[in-house]
Amino acid sequence: MKIKKYIKKVKYFNFKAFTLVEILVVSTIIAFLAGGGFLSYSQINIQSRNAKRKSDLEQIRTALEIYRSNNNQYFPGSGTFSGNCQSINWLNLYLPSIPNDPRSPSFYYRCNISRSDYTLGAYLENGGVGNCGQCGNALCNYCVGPYGQR
Repeated sequence: MKIKKYIKKVKYFNFKAFTLVEILVVSTIIAFLAGGGFLSYSQINIQSRNAKRKSDLEQIRTALEIYRSNNNQYFPGSGTFSGNCQSINWLNLYLPSIPNDPRSPSFYYRCNISRSDYTLGAYLENGGVGNCGQCGNALCNYCVGPYGQR
């Protein structure tokens, strides 16, 4: 009779646990999934910042086209403008504020504007085609003009 009570007691307190190998396999899988999620998240951030840069250049481009349609030229003078797009104060009527680069203030949008043509540039993080000047700390690798991407 004592043996039956002991067996019942042992069954009651018999805990099953994970082995060390099982814990290591599960933690390795979780680490791989977390790493993949982090890489995907950083790529999505890069793509969204690049989309914002392209959209900002399209806003500046639209303002330049409206200015040209009202004044029959892109630049209000006899020379040309080359440099940071933030320095363009005569577009304030068509664009309330020139947009800034979404990443940092050390990058900016480049504008080369003459009376008959213009080139707008930005630095895309995943690369681009072209070189349209210095965009702050890096070369501009995405350029647009009156007829689209250059």
